[in-house]
Amino acid sequence: MSNEDKEVGFISHLTELRKRLINTFIFLFTLFVICYLFSEYIYGFLVEPYASAVENDGVQRRLIFTALQETFLTYLKVSFFAAFFFTSPFILIQIWKFIAPGLYEHEKSAIMPYLIITPVLFLLGGMLVYYLIMPLAIKFFLSFESVGNITNLPIQLEAKVNEYLSLVMKLIFAFGLSFQLPVVLSLLARIGLVDSIFLKERRKFVVVIIFATAAILTPPDPITQIGLAIPLLILYELSIFSVKLIEEKNKEKNAQY
Repeated sequence: MSNEDKEVGFISHLTELRKRLINTFIFLFTLFVICYLFSEYIYGFLVEPYASAVENDGVQRRLIFTALQETFLTYLKVSFFAAFFFTSPFILIQIWKFIAPGLYEHEKSAIMPYLIITPVLFLLGGMLVYYLIMPLAIKFFLSFESVGNITNLPIQLEAKVNEYLSLVMKLIFAFGLSFQLPVVLSLLARIGLVDSIFLKERRKFVVVIIFATAAILTPPDPITQIGLAIPLLILYELSIFSVKLIEEKNKEKNAQY
């Protein structure tokens, strides 16, 4: 292949990449506008764990804001969060369409399952936060309230809407990204960087790393930290199993040749 052909091929790849990026931004912006129109409903969905946790505690609860622009900026943040969440599968499709023409059939069949399992694992991580971790964490934090019998002044939560929603969105992304652990380890196994023996021998170090990561990504409370660490440990064990299956398939292919 001549230098001219290489240059033409490189330019065509850049053109294709530019097209995919433009499509992604258009889709993201369109969804952002739609989500902003329904931002109050999205807000209501995200605040539901808090509302359910305090529903029957006998105290009139509310979320407050302390700056004029805070609620407006919160709605923008919530809209972008929802738009990016729903755009993620579209982004994966665009990545696939960009790289697929340069892959062999067996490479396409190997990558396709990851395109499906990635958003599924992210969704499972988000659901774990929404339906289990957040309600437990909210009740844990509320247990430190005081009616003032000893201190003479009651201690009562007046949660800021921006801080609460930022916490929920941060945890959803943290859990969703952390749940990609099996995908990352399986891909590393396919390119030969890790194997099942390597993962088993370093299990005790991984336990420490997982708990340290959970402490960094979550608030300083045991509920959310343990709630992230335990699923990651389970996913790590499942990753060892999946890597073992990949090794067995590779052995079978090598035996055929």
